[in-house]
Amino acid sequence: MRKGTPDYIRAAIKCGRVPQDLEGWKTKPLDRLSDGEKVLRFAQDFLVFPEGAKIGQPLVLDPFQCAFILAAFDSDVHVSKAILSMARRGGKTLLMAVILLAFIVGPLAKENTLIRSAATTREQAGLLHRLMALTLQMSRKLDGLYRIVPSSKKISGLRRNTEYQSLSRDAKSGHGLAIYVLVVDECGQIDAANDEFLDMLFSSLGSFKDSRSFLISTQAPNDASFFSVEIDTAERDRPENVVCHVYSAASEDIFDEANWYAANPSLYGGYRSIEDIRRNAEEASRIPAKQNGFLNLFMNRRVALESAWLAPSVWKENSGAVGHELFRSKPVVMGLDLSMVNDLSAAVIAADDDDGNVHLRCFAFTPLDGVEERERRDRIPLQQWVRDGFIYAPPGKSLDYDMIATYLRDRFEDEGIEVGQIQFDRYRARDFFGACDRVGAFPFAQRVEVGQGFVSMGPRLEAFETGLLRGRIRHGSNPILNMGAAAAIVVRDDANNRKLTRKNRNTGPKIDGLVSAVMAAYPLLTISDDSLQGDVSWMVA
Repeated sequence: MRKGTPDYIRAAIKCGRVPQDLEGWKTKPLDRLSDGEKVLRFAQDFLVFPEGAKIGQPLVLDPFQCAFILAAFDSDVHVSKAILSMARRGGKTLLMAVILLAFIVGPLAKENTLIRSAATTREQAGLLHRLMALTLQMSRKLDGLYRIVPSSKKISGLRRNTEYQSLSRDAKSGHGLAIYVLVVDECGQIDAANDEFLDMLFSSLGSFKDSRSFLISTQAPNDASFFSVEIDTAERDRPENVVCHVYSAASEDIFDEANWYAANPSLYGGYRSIEDIRRNAEEASRIPAKQNGFLNLFMNRRVALESAWLAPSVWKENSGAVGHELFRSKPVVMGLDLSMVNDLSAAVIAADDDDGNVHLRCFAFTPLDGVEERERRDRIPLQQWVRDGFIYAPPGKSLDYDMIATYLRDRFEDEGIEVGQIQFDRYRARDFFGACDRVGAFPFAQRVEVGQGFVSMGPRLEAFETGLLRGRIRHGSNPILNMGAAAAIVVRDDANNRKLTRKNRNTGPKIDGLVSAVMAAYPLLTISDDSLQGDVSWMVA
């Protein structure tokens, strides 16, 4: 008895034909196979898994992969565009490799045609070429039918004189070609709705009436991105010549396993590891800044990878009272983040108690002139905070660093506080320390310059987050720090290093106090954590 199309596949089909039989091709005579069925038989009879646990075994595709191929090739009308979106590491690249190999050396090869795949970077472009080359080299039945040129990422089909090459935006290639089949890999990474590189590639498809394009990716961050527009247009207009399959979680509950299966159809066939998804979900729950990344990459939700830094509940759990007496008896570190002289600057001092909890005190500064205008611009109660003493606002249109250095010197001397180390952002630091030298502020403090890039701030942010998650921070609900915690978002580089920034860099709430706190707390958090070791020589003199 033939099996129908499973419900989880039907739910993912937003546009295009719904295949009714995913297994009939296995026993059908060769001369009666449709184009889609020919691709599936080609994979099963001639290709093998190129790597992994099934290496060398016949390449049997998962049901969702079979459904996509049958929908893309066996419609009543020619399908010129096929879209597939699902969570990462679920078999998208393998599926595209099979389809392209069918056009290069398989049953769909057409005389003297060009087949291309495209990605935004050379590295991404190389992934599909690598997998195709490995598959060919492992599939001995195809020996003598192809030639691989690794240096140019080309594969030639010798029987029909077909040529495949992977392209990337930064390679600036592909102009003037007449492309028969095009795959755009991870096009969710393209932010804009229109892209010059893609426009060039799609225009190259016009030479053939039966050309095809395949768009594959996890979801893009927002509705205005190229891939989002393609999906939404297909789902809304449902054109006859377009197929669109989107596997996505129904909600943002990261521990709902039904969501995992909805976004990762390869879980049904055992291709994808559920334990890997579970480990990543647990990590995302512990570090809220990583939740958006999990929602996008593992649950295929359309969320920005720029994510809010911290769950409000975690910050609130660390709002315990600050022990002011600690700053007279314990080593003190100061974090310093200076802004433009007509904006908000902050200095945060940190000291730890006998239980390893880090207590924070924030001192903020802004010029008095123009405070009303900046309050309206940034939508924060600057005037009230000045009146309540949370911000020191000296007269004038810009900050006078001699005045600030004198204020901190006198304040700390009155309270018996001696700063042993200052971790500072280099911006305007020379002006501030010049003022300190002139007025005799912090004469014995060790000065540690902290770059504000990913490499320097990444470990500091990680240590601060760990302290918060363990309930080891005491910020006393200082409004300047509260503002920073609410406004901060996390950005990351290609190596997954992270740092804090704010979404709107020109207006709105500031994060200077929070950045100062992250720097100030770092030496104290690292020396009291067995997994981290800092330079403590300045504390034990």
